[in-house]
Amino acid sequence: MKAAIIIKGETGGTMKVQEVPIPKIRPEELLIEIKASGINRADIFRVQGTYVTASSPTAGERPEIVGGEAAGVVVDTGKDVSGFAKGDRVMGMCNGGYAEFTTIHQHLAIPVPERINWEEAATLPVSYMTEHNALITNGRLKAGESVLINGASSGVGVAAVQIAKFWGAKPLFGLAGSPAKLNALKGLGVDVGINYRTENFKEAVLAVNEGKGVDLIIDHVGGPHLKDNLKCMALKGRLVSVGRLGGEIGPLNMDLLALKQLELIGVTFRTRTLSERIEIARRMTADLLPALAEGRLKPVVDRVFPLDQASEAHQYMTTNVQFGKIVLKMF
Repeated sequence: MKAAIIIKGETGGTMKVQEVPIPKIRPEELLIEIKASGINRADIFRVQGTYVTASSPTAGERPEIVGGEAAGVVVDTGKDVSGFAKGDRVMGMCNGGYAEFTTIHQHLAIPVPERINWEEAATLPVSYMTEHNALITNGRLKAGESVLINGASSGVGVAAVQIAKFWGAKPLFGLAGSPAKLNALKGLGVDVGINYRTENFKEAVLAVNEGKGVDLIIDHVGGPHLKDNLKCMALKGRLVSVGRLGGEIGPLNMDLLALKQLELIGVTFRTRTLSERIEIARRMTADLLPALAEGRLKPVVDRVFPLDQASEAHQYMTTNVQFGKIVLKMF
């Protein structure tokens, strides 16, 4: 099969599409023929060698295939699999999504509703599982609470906006770096769009609700926003740190943290066990799959690349011009 593998070097790695063996399934896994795969920042970091996880192959093992999510058709099942059969349309988090075939644990596999095409399905597992876990499970969002999404135009950011709106967040704030992106966010239900390049987002947030601040912040930026994040949070507000693309270090006012009785919550899939991932998939599926099946939630695809242009797709992601998810198509 064709797959995009990591070629390791002394100062990082590169990615190359070449022929590799089709993976063998374990007893509780599905073998799927991939139709499309979502692209995530973590994929770029893996190629660069700066994102190491316990599940990454070690030296001397099979080639390391890029990709953490995929959507496709079940072509074989392990002996302990139940509830899935050949021909089923599924999506899920996996290892080796940039390939023509991969395996997915049966309890991480999610049925693909008929109204959702392959490109849309490929955008869902990582972004929707990540943001549902951040907003609903860890952020404990309730209808009527105010929410601020930092990095709202990214793949995960758009998912956060959609889920927060669906869950009844009010008002919903979204940060982005251009008028075009802010206009697109407004179309998804953002009540207050803020251009972080030209506006002080702390002042813009506090001006909306008479200085009360927001109940919940979903932060994809990290250090550079920490100081102002805390200043525009409401009493007993929660901040969930999902990403740190702007930097890992920021000033923390401990007195403000105590005075406002704030909660700072960190989340990542890198240290989660299989059972934890399965529970996240279960909760997201229960809460959001019916809305996806009925069209009340709709994935946002920015651009689609063929597998042979995986490197070009990564280069495109680094420009930060996308709105929503970037996808690789296998056919």
